[in-house]
This record gives sequence, structure tokens and C-alpha cells, in this order.
Amino acid sequence: MQIYFLNLNKMNILIVTFLVLLSGAFSGLTLGFFSLNLTSLERKAKLGDKRARKIYPIRKNGNLLLCTLLLGNVAVNSAMAIFLGELATGVVAGLVSTGLIVVFGEIIPQAVFSRFALTLGSNTVWLVRVFIFILYPIAYPLSWMLDKALGAELATIWNKKEIEEIIKHHEDAEESEIDADEERIMLGALAFSDRTAEQIMSPKSVVFMLEKEQPITLDLVLKIKESGFTRIPVYENQNRDHIIGLLFVKDLLGIDFTQNFSVKDYVKEVLLFIREEMLLDNLLNHFIKEKKHLAAIFNEFGGFQGVISLEDIIEEILDVEILDEADKTKDLQILAKTLNDKKLLEE
Repeated sequence: MQIYFLNLNKMNILIVTFLVLLSGAFSGLTLGFFSLNLTSLERKAKLGDKRARKIYPIRKNGNLLLCTLLLGNVAVNSAMAIFLGELATGVVAGLVSTGLIVVFGEIIPQAVFSRFALTLGSNTVWLVRVFIFILYPIAYPLSWMLDKALGAELATIWNKKEIEEIIKHHEDAEESEIDADEERIMLGALAFSDRTAEQIMSPKSVVFMLEKEQPITLDLVLKIKESGFTRIPVYENQNRDHIIGLLFVKDLLGIDFTQNFSVKDYVKEVLLFIREEMLLDNLLNHFIKEKKHLAAIFNEFGGFQGVISLEDIIEEILDVEILDEADKTKDLQILAKTLNDKKLLEE
């Protein structure tokens, strides 16, 4: 194949160089701007990021921006091919054109813009506005048709599992401000609303309870003190499923044992009655609304299953056991299972 070369002159070289740079600009800007998530960009702008504030007005009109940059890129690459055709013919023109476009018009600018999209994007907003102004007569009708056909750009919404992974990733990154405690609490807050009261309750077999007709004696007070509980469920008719309220231990301070008081004299109806399948976020709202701290849990047949406290929910959110000086058992569910296993072995 015969190849013919034409004389190179400075003007043609300058034009080709300019077109290569322009091609790289269009290519890099396309990748850079569209690598910026619109939802994330809006959030950064609201938080005061000056770079995001400059980019967002341009980026939110995604179809107009896309049409402008792609039209410019195609026009520049076509012009480059024409000028290179004047400098050389045949295989040389094809190889030179392909090499310049791929290396300097695509790979290098896209690699740079993809890494520094926010910074470079904010510094080149003025240039993008110029391109939009020049190509507006052609780009706008095309973008209008895309808007009508495809609708507005969809916001990015993450589900809980994705947010959990994002939090874990940020905590593991050295440059992140999120520490292990914050990670634990955020993950607990995301997960607790999916759990039910039954999953974290103190089972019936380990709940310390009193019968309403029990006389309040010194022995009973000592027994209450030994239990370590400050709120004690009270039942009636010798049936632990018939919960009627709570006894507050603080109300027994200074009690006169000669007056023959019984538990029913101190019962207060400040106990929530809930089903075992109630979700923890709903229960937390009930606790706050009703100004109560303890709930009795019942199954679908009305059988008492156990109790759950406001503290239990807070522990679930914080993902840590909160123990005080009077707590003797870290996990009452484990204790209940141990006692049940022991009972089965004895039988």
C-alpha cells in the first residue's frame, strides 16, 4: 500500500493539538460530571461544600449536560480526523488519529477526571457553561426529547443493608471520622426496628413477680431487695398470666409493717400490654407516648410470655448490655434457657 505524506506546517499542528486537548476536555468532563452522584452532590451542597454548590446547578440538568458534552466530543473528533487526513493519508492517518484520540482524548483525561471529579468539575463549570451556550440550539431539543421519554433522573436511595455496608466501610477507612462506637450505635439503630419484642424480652420463667394479695412483710421486702428490680409486675388470682400492674419498690420506703399492707395497696396501672410480634420501633414510640418504662408481652392466645423494658430497647440500639450494681445476670434469655434445659434433664 502506498502512503503519501503532505508537508506539515505549524498551523495544522497547532489546530490538531488544540482539537486533541478539546477532545480530552469533553471526554473527561463527561465522565467526571456523570461520576458525581446527583443525590450525593445535592447533600454535599446542603452541607456547605462550595465545590458541590458550583457543580449542582449544571449537573441536575443531566440530559442537557450529556447532549452538550457528547455533541462537542463527536464534533471535535470528526474535525480532528479531517485535519489529520490533510497531514497524512491511508494507514498513517488512521493510526495517528486513533492513537491521539484514545490516549490523549479518552484514557488520560478520563483517568484524571474520575479521580478528582469534584475538584476539577468545580473549576471547569465556567467552561461547561460556555459549551452549553454554544451548542444549546442543538443540545436543548435533544435533551428535551430525552426528558420527555425518560423522565427526571432517579434519585439514589440505599436500603438498610447498603447503608450498613457504607457505615462499615467508612469506619474501616483511615481518613473517616466514624469510630467503632459510632459504627456500633448506627448499626444498632438501623437494625432494632426489624426486631420484635419477643426476641429481646425477659422470658416469663425468669421474671420476678408478686401476687397482689401477698402481705408486705420484712421478709418480702428483703426478697424484693435481693431480686434487684425496681419495677415488679403484679398478678392476681394466683395466675401469673393475669398481670394487673406494677409495684414500684421506691414506694415501700419507710413502710410501717404493723399496718398489714398487701401488694395490692401499692399497685399502679402503669404497665403496657403488648403482643409478642410488636416491632421495637413501635414499642419505643408507645413507651415515649404513654410515659411508661415496662411492658408485659402476651401471645395470640393471651398467655403471658415475659416483660420488656425501655432499657432493653436502648441496649438494642446501642448494641451493648447496660448493667448496674444490682444486676446479677447479663442476659435473662440465656438464664431462662439454662433453667429450662436443667428442668428437662431433671424430668
